[in-house]
Amino acid sequence: MKQKKPQKKPLNKAIVLSGAGLQMGVTIYLGFLLGKWLDGVFKLTFLTETMTLLAIFLTMYLLVKQANKINE
Repeated sequence: MKQKKPQKKPLNKAIVLSGAGLQMGVTIYLGFLLGKWLDGVFKLTFLTETMTLLAIFLTMYLLVKQANKINE
């Protein structure tokens, strides 16, 4: 016999997602700093933009994954 999962209240979902903006901002900023540091180490000019874009894609992926997990 299958056991029912307890329903999560909408308020709990909102609390879990409330930190998503901060998490996204910090991750993107850290990606920017990593790219800037790599540009300085390797004397290149494109790694700042590349690492920032990768950080943006990573945060979007993590946000969608977290939202799907909450809605299960």
